[in-house]
Amino acid sequence: MSVNARWPALATAFVVGLALIAAAGIPASAAATTRAAAAFPVVTRAATASPTAPRTTAAAPVVTRAGLDPALVTGRGATVDFAEQEAENATFTGSVIGPDRAAYTLAGEASGRTAVKLTPGQYVEFVLPKAANAITVRYSIPDAPTGGGITAPLAVAVNGKRAATMTLTSQYAYLYNQYPFTNDPTADLLHPDWWITECGCVPSATIPAPGIDKPFRPMHFYDEQRLLLGRSYRAGDRIRLTASAGAAWTVIDLLDSQLVGRPHVDPVAANVVLFGADPTGRRDAAAAFDKAIAFAKRARLKVYVPPGTYQVNRHIIVDDVTIEGAGSWYTIIKGRQVALPAPAPDGSVHTGVGFYGRDAADGGSRNVHLKGFAIEGDVRERIDTDQVNGVGGALSDSSIDGLLIRHTKVGLWFDGPMRNLRITNNVIVDQIADALNFHTGVTNSVVRGNFVRNTGDDGLAMWSEKAANTGNTFDHNTVQTPTLANGIAIYGGTDNTVSNNLIADPIREGSGIHVGSRFGAEPFAGALTIKNNTVVRAGTFELNWKIGLGAIWFYALDRSIDARIRVTGDHYLDSTYNAIMLVSDWGVKDLYTITGVGFQDIRVDGTGTSVVSARVAGSASFANVDARNVGAVGINNCGSFNFKPTGSEFTVTDLGGNDGGGTTGPWLAPWELPNTITCDDRPPVVAPPAPTTW
Repeated sequence: MSVNARWPALATAFVVGLALIAAAGIPASAAATTRAAAAFPVVTRAATASPTAPRTTAAAPVVTRAGLDPALVTGRGATVDFAEQEAENATFTGSVIGPDRAAYTLAGEASGRTAVKLTPGQYVEFVLPKAANAITVRYSIPDAPTGGGITAPLAVAVNGKRAATMTLTSQYAYLYNQYPFTNDPTADLLHPDWWITECGCVPSATIPAPGIDKPFRPMHFYDEQRLLLGRSYRAGDRIRLTASAGAAWTVIDLLDSQLVGRPHVDPVAANVVLFGADPTGRRDAAAAFDKAIAFAKRARLKVYVPPGTYQVNRHIIVDDVTIEGAGSWYTIIKGRQVALPAPAPDGSVHTGVGFYGRDAADGGSRNVHLKGFAIEGDVRERIDTDQVNGVGGALSDSSIDGLLIRHTKVGLWFDGPMRNLRITNNVIVDQIADALNFHTGVTNSVVRGNFVRNTGDDGLAMWSEKAANTGNTFDHNTVQTPTLANGIAIYGGTDNTVSNNLIADPIREGSGIHVGSRFGAEPFAGALTIKNNTVVRAGTFELNWKIGLGAIWFYALDRSIDARIRVTGDHYLDSTYNAIMLVSDWGVKDLYTITGVGFQDIRVDGTGTSVVSARVAGSASFANVDARNVGAVGINNCGSFNFKPTGSEFTVTDLGGNDGGGTTGPWLAPWELPNTITCDDRPPVVAPPAPTTW
């Protein structure tokens, strides 16, 4: 679900679909409730009781990747220079929240769906697994009663001695209500003419009008703070985080610790300070950046941005230039969001810090290389027309490496046509919308080794609106906790690849990996290769349809999907509902199909319901798909819901080697083939055990 004002039509489609499903006699969900968190079933496991004394852990610290044993994801996801430790595995005096898969809950948005909640004076203490001089804390504190956020200190001690105080804020968290959301927890429905699941009705067309709890659909609770500790500490040293009275409660989700190297220095480059940039951040440095860039291009030098914080409140236009910082921990380019005196031609009503190539209509930019600095924006609301992204425009024959991007709308948004862009080793966190979107005509480009956490829309997306994205690769990236939409989404395009990624904990209205014919995208053509990815704790609940999605899901909404799609070597772990889903919308169920998708060498470890859910006409083949801990019948085959005597409109082909199953026997039993109707969209959810080494 990429950035675009398109939800009213989607909401209408949901209303029509639900009405027709009801008319067809398909079982409805439980009675609606006015509380969103109780509106659907969720998979939970027994929560840890709140301790009355410090909870202790094993002597060795527990290091995870996306809340998993690293052995389960060897060779997948980004290679990072920090160690992740979940708060619930540390020593603490607070209480565990979760596990919970429900949207609009603090536990549901936590990494691993579990965190630790502290009241003033309580703490979480981590044991360093290796030497470190820097930490990142993922946390949540309350919003202000009328929105806008608060700040509160968090005491940091090492080995019992006070080391520093972090200032936590909720100013960049807390969205409420319906798309495009609001920062006001007291707001009435933004779209009273939309159907909502909380009352199972269209509020403005319902008499008497339903009562809706406020705040309505709170989300995007978490933020992150980084801290350089001033010296290095050894493995085995203890980092204690103690909550203050500045907030009624503080939730600690995790700690990342790392050993940051010395700042990079380039004495030959065009130093922005020599052109008037203020490294203290008190004076605006945008003009100095422009001057340094102009000089560097004439002299054929790089631009160097030394350690410091630089205030930049608008776009820096880049073309045929290299800009390099001292490292993302040392060089911070930070700006305010600025209201424009009149809307720009593209509809923007704000500007803010960002590095932008020229528009594709003006020829775009080329030979741009950005490396080794942080971009910190000031975006607190979602306005889809605003160009307040960290990096944007059209960049060909270019590279972006080693950046940290946070608090922008989209970390990196590219409008082609453009080609040959390499995006590597970046950290993109705390976005209002996507982390990255290849939008329109991006070709032969690579996104590799990036770490993404806490986006407000798709983590990584290719959206082929108007022109196909072609020959691109998303490889070895980690995407965690997108609060809306998908970890990785491919909307149309030709000959693209999604490989070796790690995706965890999508929250709602999307899932882990998504292949969608929607949002006006160009058709899928050529081949789409999806291979060797791991998706964990996905298969979310679709709020509008009131059914569970798959960890990977295919959606034919605008047209049929009939390209050569091969899914090979993926692992789907601890899926809340289904592992694999192929679906269309009710209004087009007899128009569009999904055909010829091939699944091979797949491992499914834990599903709350089925391995495969088919709600569309078409076909798929399966070879060496092994499953265990399956909660319901292996295949939920509804086809197009016409329930013909000849069977479902969806055909399953067994190519052999499909082993294992769950509570109802083999997941791919002979009686299910090729198109037995086994339609039960809402079977009882059976929470699987935690995944283990295969």
